[in-house]
Amino acid sequence: MLELYHHGSSACAAKVRFALAEKELEWVGHYVDLLAGEQLNPEFLEINPKGVVPVLIHEGAVIRESTVICEYLEEVFPERPIYPRSAVERAAVRIWTKAVDEELHPACSAITYVASHRHAILRNGAADFEAFLKSGAGEGSSARMLKWQWIQEGLEAPGVADKIRLYDGYLHQMETALVGQQWLASNDFSMADIALTPYVNRLAALSMEGMWTGGRLPRVEAWFTRVRRRPTFHPAFIQWLPHQLAAEMLDNGARSWPAIRALLSI
Repeated sequence: MLELYHHGSSACAAKVRFALAEKELEWVGHYVDLLAGEQLNPEFLEINPKGVVPVLIHEGAVIRESTVICEYLEEVFPERPIYPRSAVERAAVRIWTKAVDEELHPACSAITYVASHRHAILRNGAADFEAFLKSGAGEGSSARMLKWQWIQEGLEAPGVADKIRLYDGYLHQMETALVGQQWLASNDFSMADIALTPYVNRLAALSMEGMWTGGRLPRVEAWFTRVRRRPTFHPAFIQWLPHQLAAEMLDNGARSWPAIRALLSI
């Protein structure tokens, strides 16, 4: 039996749900409410001391890190593969997944905080920094300080503009990769597309589809339309995002979009 600890707005958890759906694997979910701080419960920290989702449990084995989980699923359940057979195409997939893990995910965290999460945190009354620091499980003081700056200063926080430009740069890389092919690594849907979807979808969830629509990045727009039409998209993404949170993210993102559009000269 596959058990998945996950949350509706986690991009990494959505990636694993998408992979599970594409591979048609059944799983039992354990919903960890990150906004309520359930990732800090001692029971969950025993499973993942970093206090983050997703976590996969399979026959007693605990598998952490979303890309590692997807690779594990591919190796243990080779039917309906999400990695290409060609070594060259598999290498192309891994370039994308490496970029997501090392650069795009941190950028996504920044833009999500400054465009949406900070509003909810400030509305609920942000504690002082010492309390915020203690609530960060295994993140470390430097990571918590960075998020504290995102909450307090929003788009004006140090480094945020660079993260947004980096995010936009990856959309442009996708546009180039899609020349002459339907999907990111080849003409076949693969783990590369699974890995990037949560991050493009996050921008859509924040009312920022203008980063690729209106003729700006037409191949990315067509790619995302194809992704959304896959029968696996809704159960992996829409089904698990609470309606109230989805509405709040759209509204908060719309408030931040004019400044981001100006930053990117769109």
